[in-house]
Amino acid sequence: MNRRYFVKFLQRSDGTAAIEFAIIAPVFFLTVFSMIAYGIYLSAAHSVQQISADAARVAVAGLSETERQTLARDFIQRSMIDHPFMDAQKFDIQVADDTGNPNQFTVSVKYDADDLPIWSLYSYAMPDKEIVGYSTIRLGGL
Repeated sequence: MNRRYFVKFLQRSDGTAAIEFAIIAPVFFLTVFSMIAYGIYLSAAHSVQQISADAARVAVAGLSETERQTLARDFIQRSMIDHPFMDAQKFDIQVADDTGNPNQFTVSVKYDADDLPIWSLYSYAMPDKEIVGYSTIRLGGL
């Protein structure tokens, strides 16, 4: 009698979709959350790079290194008012003259991405929590 129930149990197929879903769902959701997290991170990284380029364009009007630094900081404070994921207070802006070439300067922008919502998602390995963007501008045109 037990053998008959065992054979009947092996021949049944109801519930296989639930078992397949239980096996595949964790990997699927992990992949989807990772794509969302990387999308948000790459958007923030692109914004940091674009802000460093724009700040460098604004800073070119400064006559000294300190004036260029002030212009770059003011630009970033004004331009980051309505960005959904980024806080202007978390930017670290450095404007420095190039030691190897006195005709150019570099604007480096570091952003502490610790407050991005992606770190709470369970996902694959994530990139660094500090996003850095660099832009070098040549003084005096060509």
